[in-house]
Amino acid sequence: MKWRLQEGRGEAVYQIGVEDNGMLVGLSEEEMRASLKTLHRLAEKVGADITILREREVDYDSDVPRKIAEVLIRKVPDDQQFLDLRVAVLGNVDSGKSTLLGVLTQGELDNGRGRARLNLFRHLHEIQTGRTSSISFEILGFNSKGEVVNYSESRTAEEICESASKMITFIDLAGHHKYLKTTIFGLTSYCPDFAMLVVSANTGIAGTTREHLGLAMALKVPIFIVISKVDLCTRATVERTVRQLERVLKQPGCNKVPMVVSSTDDAVTAAQQFAQSPSITPIFTLSSVSGESLDLLKVFFNIIPPLSNSKEQEELMQQLTEFQVDEIYTVPEVGTVVGGTLYSGICREGDHLVVGPTDSGQFHQLTVGSIQRNRSACRVLRAGQAATLALGNFDRSLLRKGMVMVSPEMDPTICWMFEAEIVLLFHAKTFHKGFQVTVHIGNVRQTATVEAVYGKEELRTGEKAVVLFKFIKHPEYLKVGAKILFREGVTKGIGHVTKLLPIVEYQPS
Repeated sequence: MKWRLQEGRGEAVYQIGVEDNGMLVGLSEEEMRASLKTLHRLAEKVGADITILREREVDYDSDVPRKIAEVLIRKVPDDQQFLDLRVAVLGNVDSGKSTLLGVLTQGELDNGRGRARLNLFRHLHEIQTGRTSSISFEILGFNSKGEVVNYSESRTAEEICESASKMITFIDLAGHHKYLKTTIFGLTSYCPDFAMLVVSANTGIAGTTREHLGLAMALKVPIFIVISKVDLCTRATVERTVRQLERVLKQPGCNKVPMVVSSTDDAVTAAQQFAQSPSITPIFTLSSVSGESLDLLKVFFNIIPPLSNSKEQEELMQQLTEFQVDEIYTVPEVGTVVGGTLYSGICREGDHLVVGPTDSGQFHQLTVGSIQRNRSACRVLRAGQAATLALGNFDRSLLRKGMVMVSPEMDPTICWMFEAEIVLLFHAKTFHKGFQVTVHIGNVRQTATVEAVYGKEELRTGEKAVVLFKFIKHPEYLKVGAKILFREGVTKGIGHVTKLLPIVEYQPS
């Protein structure tokens, strides 16, 4: 059991009453009780909690009713406060993304006029227009018994972190087309584990829905779908929306297997299948106003396992420290604070790191002050976790989004120019040398010009090529193999970095 918990990063599902060859034998009441008791004692030894996910009777040649059960065992790893999952929330403008998150994290239903989302907004103009324009983070916790821990009962964020054994961080992204660059930035730099696409039942697939679906698939983020606002329309309309979604998901470009969730059983199956094969797409139909089927979504979140296993994370932790800077704040009496994700290594308070590159390609030294994760203090930061670091009186004007903080012995490669193998997804005219596009690579977002297209004069929609890009404003720190998204007006393309040309080879004029 210890081994299984370690493999699943603190979670394991046991099936009781199933033989080793997969035959559903089932156990009688007494046997089941005894088995569960044994499991309970085992779990206590390891220091874990168990919850029964579902029980069902099986037809087996006997007069006594026989049951099989699925049990979730959860133990928080000793060196961690909680299991962490990041979910990006996508969908068209006005599909009810922020409202759904407000309902999940505040624990109160919406009044149909957008009251639930007011606590999520960060700017005055968002409250006035009701549109999210920035990226906001919301947290939802589950304790080890699988009950929801959120802001209801007037808890603070620290209290949620203390009592939860599994935290889900929602990255609330903007739906409006005007804020597309913010949404892309959220998807590329915060590396979400899953994406939740919210579709409104009364409008169906409209506006940016397809685009967001395409973005998530281009970045290979597993996606599941929530159809909201079912209280507004008839069953027929909801079913029409579901059918419309199924059609889109089954298209040759998507190749997804839609799976409509209508009972707790479905939700349990969906969570397990979804983690094993990314082509399965669970579809939930719910309402943030009446609260219909909201519990199914919570069951799903509770069971869904993290994507990367512990081995991958340990390999990343043994590398040198690298922290990607996504946001920069000035906090009174604390000084400069940076938010972002630790890509590899381990970061402790008092570590000496270098940050850069500046416009001239230099790196500056700095010391990490204190670390906070989900608004509560944290001693050690491990690979793959998001956090904010206080840097004391470090000069804020030296920092910008897209920089990295790395350990001094790393000798990072900085480049003005890089080559990438790309696919043009959509383009009005042809794509050729001299074209300017905005490039997103991880947390880097900058305009670059196309210096050369190898082997071809120009590119048309759907064509592949290796292209040489050059940054316009300042050099950036990049890695070979990183995913790249670029856009300019209606032009969009994806690909990956194949070769870097470090600064040493030439001086920028």
